[in-house]
Amino acid sequence: MRTKKKMSVTIDAEIFEAIEEAAESCNMAKSQLAQEAFRLWFKKRTEESMAAGYVEMAREDREFADTTLDAQKEILS
Repeated sequence: MRTKKKMSVTIDAEIFEAIEEAAESCNMAKSQLAQEAFRLWFKKRTEESMAAGYVEMAREDREFADTTLDAQKEILS
């Protein structure tokens, strides 16, 4: 069974030329280069999404800490 799928993309001519040059200088097929580019793009998106989630979690933790601190102050007053 084939594990690879074929796709067609339309890109600007200057990007195509850069891809051809990069593939030749790295001695790899354009499809291999594209596959690596997609992997890096997905990794970057995942990392950005995780970073945004951590920022949101930190904001929520801070809000909770502020709320509990205020409650403790009321109890101790």
